[in-house]
Amino acid sequence: MSQSYVTPLLHPDSPLDAKARALVEMLFEKEARLMDALPTDDPLDEKRKRRVELTRVEILGQADAIRDTLREARAETVETAQHFAVQGIRRIIMTGCGDSLAVMFGVRDIFEKLLGIPVEPIQALDYAYYASRTTGPDTLVITLSSSGMTTRTVEAMLIARAKGAKTLALSNTPGSALMTESDRGLMIRAERKGWPTQASTAAMALLAQFAIDWARAVDPSDVRIESLQAALDAAPGQMVDVVEQHEAALIDIARLESDRSFYLYAAGGPAFASAMFGAAKVKECSPDQGLAIPLEEFHHYNSQKEGDPLFLIAPDGPSIFRARDTAFEGKRWKGKIYSIVTENQSMLDIYSDAVLRLPAVPECLAALVYSVPVQLFAHHVAMEKFRRAELARG
Repeated sequence: MSQSYVTPLLHPDSPLDAKARALVEMLFEKEARLMDALPTDDPLDEKRKRRVELTRVEILGQADAIRDTLREARAETVETAQHFAVQGIRRIIMTGCGDSLAVMFGVRDIFEKLLGIPVEPIQALDYAYYASRTTGPDTLVITLSSSGMTTRTVEAMLIARAKGAKTLALSNTPGSALMTESDRGLMIRAERKGWPTQASTAAMALLAQFAIDWARAVDPSDVRIESLQAALDAAPGQMVDVVEQHEAALIDIARLESDRSFYLYAAGGPAFASAMFGAAKVKECSPDQGLAIPLEEFHHYNSQKEGDPLFLIAPDGPSIFRARDTAFEGKRWKGKIYSIVTENQSMLDIYSDAVLRLPAVPECLAALVYSVPVQLFAHHVAMEKFRRAELARG
């Protein structure tokens, strides 16, 4: 393949038609311009500081964003679920980039639990360039991009469409390429002036509602539907409670850990989405690094070094016992352990430097509520880093 093509989907052998190729070329050019406008890692970058300040505003507004999204999209979500419920879907691919991919890890379990259909979250580039080979008419490809113009995500949708798959797009942006070129689209009502928080949690909530409505269309007598609906409806209020009950403790942790340059996040199952969000927010809000590690992978390397802070996100569920092992190993390696657990869960206490106890949530919806502490930590540790940098420059 010639090296002159900016994407293999513009190669002469690509299955994309002329219109799709032109769209891809336009998106690549626009993406290059946008990258030049991003904030820098300068410790006192004012553009980045402003986004960090707005991030807390949007964290606090998540409950309203979720409620608004679910209310405004209600008719479309039901109709879209009913449409796909009779399409003979036997496989679901969920794709996006960055936080959008994390969203897909957060909702995979509720889809598989309710629908019994295999669901695979895949990074958009990997799907478009590699994993789309087995796509066919019985595949539904769900894409997510807040702008609706993320190049690789649009490529993933276009290649899925070219291979005969059904496509569903979610975006904050009506009229965007992702929304207009997909078979169906669902709108997210959320702000994204700060680093993305509510745009991601509102997307998770909308996808969870879509899964519930699909299950209801297939078998309204399924006894799991109404209990999960009640849990989803309760989640925005629980997110508000988490802020009120734990923000002060997270400010203290941020002060303790603000001199670090590396932050670890680990979780299993749906909560791994929260670990991905935590790592992403630290990287966006601060000049420093964050890394999300799947719970089991933590144990296959010396993942945590002396003094490293680890946020261990462990809602009650099958992986809680491995989370206990993770906390034990982290302390053995002389790391710091900040555990985020369910209510009265005490299994991790003796290995933890601090424990945040959150409301009980069905594990398949846990990423909604359990992402809030790591979002808040990223904001507050970044603001503490700004304060210290300002003092240092005098």
